[in-house]
Amino acid sequence: MRKTAVVTGASSGIGAATARRLAAEGFNVVLAARRTDRLDALAKEITETVPGAGRLAPVELDVTSQASVDALAAAVGGTCHVLVNNAGGALGLDSVATADLDDWRAMYDTNVLGLVRVTKALLPALVGSGAGHVVNITSLAAHEPYEGGGGYNAAKHAAYAVNEVMRLELVEQPVRVTEVAPGLVRTEEFSLVRFRGDEEKAAKPYQGVPEPLVADDVADCVAWAVTRPPHVNIDRIDVQPRVQAAAHRLHRES
Repeated sequence: MRKTAVVTGASSGIGAATARRLAAEGFNVVLAARRTDRLDALAKEITETVPGAGRLAPVELDVTSQASVDALAAAVGGTCHVLVNNAGGALGLDSVATADLDDWRAMYDTNVLGLVRVTKALLPALVGSGAGHVVNITSLAAHEPYEGGGGYNAAKHAAYAVNEVMRLELVEQPVRVTEVAPGLVRTEEFSLVRFRGDEEKAAKPYQGVPEPLVADDVADCVAWAVTRPPHVNIDRIDVQPRVQAAAHRLHRES
C-alpha cells in the first residue's frame, strides 16, 4: 500500500522539488499551496515524467488561514504518513532599527504559526498511520543570526524551537520529527519574493557563488530522512553548498 505525503508550499522551489522526489519514492502526494494553477501543472508534469507515480492531489492551502488548513485536513482524511512543512519565506533585509513590523508579523505567521496550524491539524492522521513523520524545512537562519536577517532569523529560530519541542512531546507517539536546515539555495522565487520582485537585489546573494544549492538538493535530504527505517529518527540535517561555511561566510569568485 502506498503511503501518503503532504507537502506545503508545493507550487515552486523546494516544495515542488520535494513533491517530485516523494512521488518518485512511491508516495501518494498531496500538493498544497495557494496557487492551484501551478499545483495542477506540477501534478500533470509528475504524472507524465515519473514512472509509476501514485495519486497526486492538488489542494489549495493558505497556511495563515485556519479555515484553509481545516479544509486541507479534511481532504487528507484519516491517514497521513509524512508531512513536509515547507511553506514560508523571507521579506526584506532591514536592520532591527528600521524593521517593518508588518513584514515581521507576516514571516512569523507563515514560518511559525503556519507550521503549527498544519501540524496540529494533521497530527491525528500522522499518529493514526502508525509511523508518521513530520519534516520541518527551516534554514541556516534558524541557527545563525546575520545582519539584516532579524525578522527571518527570529521566525526561523522559533520554527526550530517548535521542532525541538515537538520531538519531546511526541516521543511516546509513532511520529518522527526531522528538521532540514538549508543554507544558500538558488530557487526561482525565494529571493525575488524577499525583495518584492527587484531582480537586481534578488540576484545579489548568489553573485560569484560558483555552485549554490538547488531545490533538488534539499528534496534529496527530505527523501533520505523519510525513507529510513521507522525506528530511525534523523533529528536535523544542515545542508549548505561546499563554498558556504556560515551564513555570512561564502566563497565568491570575482
